[in-house]
Amino acid sequence: MSDELNHSDIRQAVARLCRDFDGEYWREKDRLKQYPGEFVQALTDGGYLSVLIPEAYGGAGMNLSAACAILEEIQRSGANGGACHAQMYTMGTLLRHGNNAQKDTYLPDIASGKLRLQAFGVTEPSSGTDTTRIRTKAVRDGDCYIVSGQKVFISRVEHSDLMLLLVRTTPRDEVDKPTRGMSVLLVDLREAIGNGLTVRPLETMLNHATTELFFDKLRVPVESLIGNEGEGFKYILDGMNAERILIAAECIGDARWFIEKASDYAREREVFGEAIGKNQGIQFPIARAYIQNEAAAAMVDKAAQLFDTGKPCGSQANMAKLLASEASWAAADMCLQTHGGYGFAVEYDIERKFRETRLYQVAPISTNLILSNVATHVLDLPKSF
Repeated sequence: MSDELNHSDIRQAVARLCRDFDGEYWREKDRLKQYPGEFVQALTDGGYLSVLIPEAYGGAGMNLSAACAILEEIQRSGANGGACHAQMYTMGTLLRHGNNAQKDTYLPDIASGKLRLQAFGVTEPSSGTDTTRIRTKAVRDGDCYIVSGQKVFISRVEHSDLMLLLVRTTPRDEVDKPTRGMSVLLVDLREAIGNGLTVRPLETMLNHATTELFFDKLRVPVESLIGNEGEGFKYILDGMNAERILIAAECIGDARWFIEKASDYAREREVFGEAIGKNQGIQFPIARAYIQNEAAAAMVDKAAQLFDTGKPCGSQANMAKLLASEASWAAADMCLQTHGGYGFAVEYDIERKFRETRLYQVAPISTNLILSNVATHVLDLPKSF
């Protein structure tokens, strides 16, 4: 792969930036459950979070492959891009389906960092991964929609100015297909919180700024509707494909961090007078993790290239996410095992990264749902639900 396609300049620059945020920085944020605002600001100032925004709106106008390179290098450095990665894929829904007034109003300020669009409100307690069964509804009332309902596992709301929100504008039993009747609203959180929107922090095993949202007759201006009413599901699919590819790239970076960490330790750690890396019982799991991750990386590259050329990529995005998340989890387990007891010591950062990469077996889409999608959409097997 050429340096241009590999985005080597971007990778090197991101790696330099991440060196200013070492393991102690991330351990402290994790220990105190604090948002890494300084890190996010540094990425914003460097223009990395606006990489997908066209130059006409103040962004870099680059493709998804470049965004993948950024997030992969963040994870490979030992940092956590989960604090800000949503701005890359949520922005795509606005860019591809928003009207000119919306793009002119918001994209330049998102590109400059004046506004943050990092929240994506889809998941609900009763619907889980069956997005067509969401219950949060928006009823037209003059020049506003009245929004009522609940969302859960929504990250970064407390650190975002804007949120893309998926709602039902037509009940499910009144549409001919369950994917119809849903709409996307661009909610200004600065005005919404305390005026119909209540945000409740949800403590999890990760420092991921996760919340529950409660909507009680929140008024959202009609001009905040993205695209056409009732067609929101297809609008968020673009964002979901980008999300899965970008998170897959993060998993590749995680795995490379684990593999490098394990290899370094295996060369240096001596037991019975020999480096433990001399033993095939240590060597082979590291080598297997490396091979598995390289194969997954090839699938991520393929999915990103399809996305960048405007070709259908839903199945490839799903497969990339599955392969990369499994590769990172296998590498995490291998790395911890290689370190033995030291793998559980906070100062080595392994247990933190171990927890962080485990998330992607579940989110943003579970492994089982990916397998079902490939079985029915690629292999033409009958649906089980």
